[in-house]
Amino acid sequence: MGRRIAVVLFNLGGPDGPDSVRPFLRNLFKDPAIIGAPGPIREALAWLISTTRTKEASENYAKMGGGSPLVPETEKQAAALTEALSGVMPDDEIKCFLAMRYWHPFVEEAVEAVKEWVPDETVLLPLYPQFSTTTTGSSLKAWKDAGGPEARTVCCYPEQDDFITAHAKLIEEAYEKAGRPADPRILFSAHGLPEITIKKGDSYQWQVEQTVAKVVEKLPEDLKNHEICYQSRVGPLKWIGPSTEEAIERACSDGKHIFLTPIAFVSEHIETLVELDEEYAEFAEEFEARGYDRVAALGAHPYFIEGLKSLVIGALNGRVGLNPPNGAPVCPGKFKRCPCLEAGMGVEEAENAA
Repeated sequence: MGRRIAVVLFNLGGPDGPDSVRPFLRNLFKDPAIIGAPGPIREALAWLISTTRTKEASENYAKMGGGSPLVPETEKQAAALTEALSGVMPDDEIKCFLAMRYWHPFVEEAVEAVKEWVPDETVLLPLYPQFSTTTTGSSLKAWKDAGGPEARTVCCYPEQDDFITAHAKLIEEAYEKAGRPADPRILFSAHGLPEITIKKGDSYQWQVEQTVAKVVEKLPEDLKNHEICYQSRVGPLKWIGPSTEEAIERACSDGKHIFLTPIAFVSEHIETLVELDEEYAEFAEEFEARGYDRVAALGAHPYFIEGLKSLVIGALNGRVGLNPPNGAPVCPGKFKRCPCLEAGMGVEEAENAA
């Protein structure tokens, strides 16, 4: 008799209509993983930011029909992953559940849905390839706080081979579609974080760098010229850099044809469809770029889905609890907020394994 296997896909979520833009933003900014201020101050800041940003955000979401496409995009990924897993585990019943951090379906809703389904095994799979306390960490904490059942947890997969291949394929496809222009530069744009978050031991920036290095290894020689950059800065704190604007300006000055690829987003949403496609395209035009093309997000790319399938199977063959890729922590032990360390592995042991 086969097993009932629940696969929980974590992501940030997004407003599903104009009326949900403000509460979505407020949920986002009142998360202590996003703003680390004391409770009352954080609540006040969340109210202020969501209030002041609602008009602009609503205008941007209006360009996408009034709400974010992230949940429908994740549903497509869930359907493709279910099909892929069912193909290799035909005796098991596979069901994917969406668990969004800041809007419906919330993590708490996913917890209740999974409990109601009564699976034999549960796999938690963040759709954040690179770990951060602000994304994966926050989502896994929400799962625990909501009373989520015991599960096998995928932490991160910044170097997973199929995931890397999917990125490389999409970059090459964009290059071919653009007519193989001379002097290309690949700008790998990831969502930024305040420097203080990294200094506290968050491994996100380091993992983004590992992802980019692996993607570049798979690219042909004429596509190896590249730079990592960071987008979507909010607030007065100093953020990790260089910013995507700085990288675009530098590429323009160097006479490069820009191919901008979202290296830490796996789905199309406001940061890709508006920020990359419109705002940064206009910025590149202002600085007279030789050319500007945006590489698509991974979506349900066959290689990406194959990578997710491998991660789920690996987790099912691993232990209950945290399952680092290949059974060893990804990050060096200096990243004190790495969940591999929190799972009970000492710093020295983690450094030797990484």
